[in-house]
Parts: sequence; structure tokens; C-alpha cells
Amino acid sequence: MNSRRNLSSGTAMAVLSVIFFTWGAMTSLNDVLIPHLKAVFEMNYAQTMLIQFTFFSTYFVMSLPAGKVVARVGYKPSIVIGLTVAGLGALAFYPAARLPSYRLFLLALFVLASGITLLQVSANPYISLLGDPHGAPSRLNLAQALNSLGHTLAPALIGPLILAVAVLGGAELAQLSAPQQETYRILQAQSVQLPYLGLACGLFALAALVYLFHLPPLAEATEQGDPARHTFAEALRHRHLRLGVIAIFVYVGAEVAIGSFLINYIADPHIGNIDAGIATRYVSYYWGGAMIGRFVGSALLKTLDARRLLGAFALVAIALLATTMSSRGELAMWSVIAIGLFNSIMFPTIFTLAIRNLGPLTSRASSLLVMAIVGGAVVPLLQGLLADRIGVQHAFVLPLLCYGYVAWYGFNGSRQPVALQTAIPAGQP
Repeated sequence: MNSRRNLSSGTAMAVLSVIFFTWGAMTSLNDVLIPHLKAVFEMNYAQTMLIQFTFFSTYFVMSLPAGKVVARVGYKPSIVIGLTVAGLGALAFYPAARLPSYRLFLLALFVLASGITLLQVSANPYISLLGDPHGAPSRLNLAQALNSLGHTLAPALIGPLILAVAVLGGAELAQLSAPQQETYRILQAQSVQLPYLGLACGLFALAALVYLFHLPPLAEATEQGDPARHTFAEALRHRHLRLGVIAIFVYVGAEVAIGSFLINYIADPHIGNIDAGIATRYVSYYWGGAMIGRFVGSALLKTLDARRLLGAFALVAIALLATTMSSRGELAMWSVIAIGLFNSIMFPTIFTLAIRNLGPLTSRASSLLVMAIVGGAVVPLLQGLLADRIGVQHAFVLPLLCYGYVAWYGFNGSRQPVALQTAIPAGQP
């Protein structure tokens, strides 16, 4: 046993990249669940956005406990626990669909998201710390590119299975008899059983494999290597972290809100005028753009200033949102899909800028940043309320404002005090 050596940093990166891919796939399936469960339970946009609210509010509720788990047991055990909990959540979709019960669906999402929260708190800083600090933004962008690959493939491959039963409108559903309506809802709900059962098996298998691997220990970046037991308040004294928490909140909120409305928006007769099942393909294009952008961004960040690149990408996202809000047809459709390309570097770059040079405060800072992912719960819900009143297209003004803050953070808010900058090698963000 003792003769077994730790994996190299490169091999550890490969293992973690598989995990990033898997949780990307699970997260993007929410975009398919939204139109699916909206039809099953005949809900408005605000009610349907409880899916994203439940999923992403879990980050806020569970991030502090997750940070304590990482501090106590370390990165590798936390990753194994996170995968196992996420697998249990995916498994809970089976009884939720069998009933069917919207509340049980939301509970299953909460458990699944709890596992992903632990993965976020442990895997993001682990990759950032796994090697030369100069390459942290590039490494995390590369891992997030694999996360985006999961986002891209899941709607295209699994989405059609979930939306296999044709979605009926309110008028069409009203023409069915009560028994036919009940049969329709059961068939719609049960179409999620097999995909999520497969995901559960994959997560359990991945947890077992990671348990067997010897990942390089990085205890010095957790409370295990910090006898002083630093507090969250101490971490928040750093301006670039405080503002970074807000940047993560608004960025994730904008990204999730756009993806959440994409199928319904593209299916609109004035935009794409296509079937909801076919529209899942365009959700893949949205996340595929993020994947391509992260591979490109990983290379660009080796030579370009991370702050300026973040600000520039946010400005382009603003321009694309303004375009989709003021146009119709293919221009409106493709301009909103193209935002995915410029979302690409935002999360990993904000994350690495915010935790830069925080030393033993890194795990605390990571927990705070993952808590901020609750923006994915709040912003889509607010946009749902707006969409019910002013329409989906005009409601995109909310993510537009979010990207405005991200642009400011990139150009100004992410700057660090001179005392911290002196510890950063030349070329660092």
C-alpha cells in the first residue's frame, strides 16, 4: 500500500477533467427539464424557474458545509463524497418520475446539486493549486472546457430522450379526456427515468475510481495546513475577493438564465419557429460555444492579461444581448446562441482572479465563490417574473445588466493591492 505513488499533476488533471465533464452534463440537463416539466405540470415561467432556483440555491445553502468538509477531510475524499451524493440525487429522479411529483423532482435536484456543490468547492481550487500559480487561469479554463463539453453533449444526446413525447400546448391538452391527460403526464414524466438512472450509475462508478486513485495531496491550502483557522470575514477583507463573489453571482445568473429560456425562446414563432425537441440541439450550440471558447481562452490566457480579456468578452456578450432584444428571426436566434462563446472564460477567470494569492484562505474564499453560484437561482427566477409580464425577449435586459458588472470587474474590480501584486510573477493576472 505505502509503495503506491501519487499520480502526476498531469494525470490528476485528466482525472479531474472527467469530473468537470460529468457535472457539466448534469447541469445542462436542467435546460431540458424546464420545458419538459413546464408541459407536464402546466406551469408558468416563474413556477418552472423553481427548477433552477432549487438547483442553484443549493450552492448558497451547502457551500459553507462543503467548505468545512474540504477543510476537515481534504480534497480527494471531498471529491469522492461529492460524486456519491450527486449519484444519490440522480437516482431519486426515478421515484419522482414514477409518481409523478414536482416536489420530489425538486428534492432530487437539491440532493444532486449538493453533491455538485462539494465538487465545485474541492475541484476548482484543487486544479488552481495543482502546479505553477502562473498557469492557474489557463488550467482552470481547460478543465472548464471539458465541463462545457458535458454541457454541449448532454442536451443533444440525452435531451431528445427526455423530450421524446411531443409537448402539447394548453389548447391541445384541453381536448384530451381526463384519463388521456393523466396518461400523457405520466409518459412525459417517466421519460426522465432512464437518462438519470444512467447518470447515477456513472457517478457511482466515477466515485469508486477516484477513491482508488492517489491524487497529489494539497493539504497546505486547506485548514489542515492552517492551525490559525482563518475566518470567512478575514477572507472578505480582500477587495478583489469581495467583488469577485458578486461577479460570480451575476455571471452565473446571466449564463443560467439565458440557457433556461433558450428552448422556449427559439421555439417562438417570431424567433426560430421550431419544435422544442429539435431546439435541444441549439442548446448544445450555446454550450458548445462555451466549450470552444474555453479551449481558445486557455491558450489566450497564457499570453494575454486575464482581466482585460474578461472585460472584453463581457462587452461582446452585452452587444449580442442588445442585438437579440432588438431583432427577430435567425438574427435574434443566433445572436443569443453566440453568447455561449463569450461566456467561456468568465467563470474560471473570475474564480482564479478572486482567489489569487490568498494562501491558507483559499478554501474559505472558494466556499464564498461557490456560494455566489446562487445567482443561478435568483437571476433566472427574476427573469421568469419579467418574462411573464413583458415577454421572454425583453426580459433579456436582466442578464445584459449582469454582464455590465462582469465587464467592470474585469477592467477594475479585480485589481489587487500592491502588497499582493508584489508576490505575483510577471505576466500574472
